Amino acid sequence: MTMTNIADTTRLHNGVEMPWLGLGVWRSQPGEETEHAVQWALESGYRSIDTAAIYGNETDVGKGVAASGVPRKEIFVTTKLWNDDQGYDSTLKAFDTSLKRLGMDYVDLYLIHWPVKGKFKDTWKALETIYEQGRARAIGVSNFLVHHLEDLMAGAKVKPMVDQVEFHPRLRQPDLLTFCMENDIQLEAWAPIMKGRVTELKPAVEIGAKYGKSAVQVVLRWEVQQGVVVIPKSVHKERIESNAQIFDFELSAEDMAALDALNTGERIGPHPDHIEF
Repeated sequence: MTMTNIADTTRLHNGVEMPWLGLGVWRSQPGEETEHAVQWALESGYRSIDTAAIYGNETDVGKGVAASGVPRKEIFVTTKLWNDDQGYDSTLKAFDTSLKRLGMDYVDLYLIHWPVKGKFKDTWKALETIYEQGRARAIGVSNFLVHHLEDLMAGAKVKPMVDQVEFHPRLRQPDLLTFCMENDIQLEAWAPIMKGRVTELKPAVEIGAKYGKSAVQVVLRWEVQQGVVVIPKSVHKERIESNAQIFDFELSAEDMAALDALNTGERIGPHPDHIEF
């Protein structure tokens, strides 16, 4: 696993290369805010953008990608299916809508956004169809815990390539990380910097001082060194650039352990077993 360059990738179990670093656009305002963020990220060397139907900014991601001048085939684009659209036929329809909004004829990764009880298995069948058609280069899930993954995989033709979950120093989810590694499912972190709150973590600040790095950069590096893909969100040019400065240093085993020790199981978002939306 090389992680010394912003262009470095992890290989998914179907052979598709996915960048270690991407730009998240959750809560980026539709319109110019999202368009500019995407363009700035691509200018800074990012080659992965993560959106979702529920974010309301797929159109703007598509515009930002088109305006960047970077060839589409060089950019890894992820979007996600919202809960209301789960089920076989409705998933196929929702996917078409997402493609139309993005202005693209394929995505690199399509995810089920949350494990909606009684629906996610039929939904997965639709994702398998989309994958077989070549309209998503990889398929996966988001917010699935170990028991959801086991349940899904028991009847799946295609194993998920990615599981995107809340992951940061306060919520390390070691059992899930181990399960995904053992089953060749790439774990990806949303809220990797706790919506900026990692600056309040004293060990991250102290470790940063040793390397001449910020607490944010230290935590992002801690995540990729564990083999976890990160998609920090920002709409500020200088922060987007700063978040990418994680490939020119390596944390020691001691520093990694100090950050591991911050795990308390504290969630910022909802618990995947208790979703009512």
